[in-house]
Amino acid sequence: MPTILIIDDSTYMRTKIRSAFKNDDFNILEAENGIKGLQIIQDHSPDCIILDLIIPEIDGLKVLKALHDQQFNAPVIVVTADIQETVRKQCLELGAKAFVNKPPKEEELHNIVNNILNLKKDNTR
Repeated sequence: MPTILIIDDSTYMRTKIRSAFKNDDFNILEAENGIKGLQIIQDHSPDCIILDLIIPEIDGLKVLKALHDQQFNAPVIVVTADIQETVRKQCLELGAKAFVNKPPKEEELHNIVNNILNLKKDNTR
């Protein structure tokens, strides 16, 4: 069963993102800040990470940079209200596989995650 980690400081947004996967057989983990998110990543090695950029303790860009520096290869999907093209470009350069504006459409997020996880499975064959 694939594990998805949602890192977002908003309980509402974590619930909304989780609901996109209510009919899937995923193990969903949640973190409300960057430090907790990095700890969960270290402890559980999730198959996919859904990351907000504006989060307490360590922001999402720093989380992305830490994952990039550690060569952690689980796909990261950035879900943020920050729509600046420079931020989007920076996230993709740091290894994000997708960039979704808040609030995410459940179907869009669901499709992105499933496509990324299927691609990941195909690459391990």
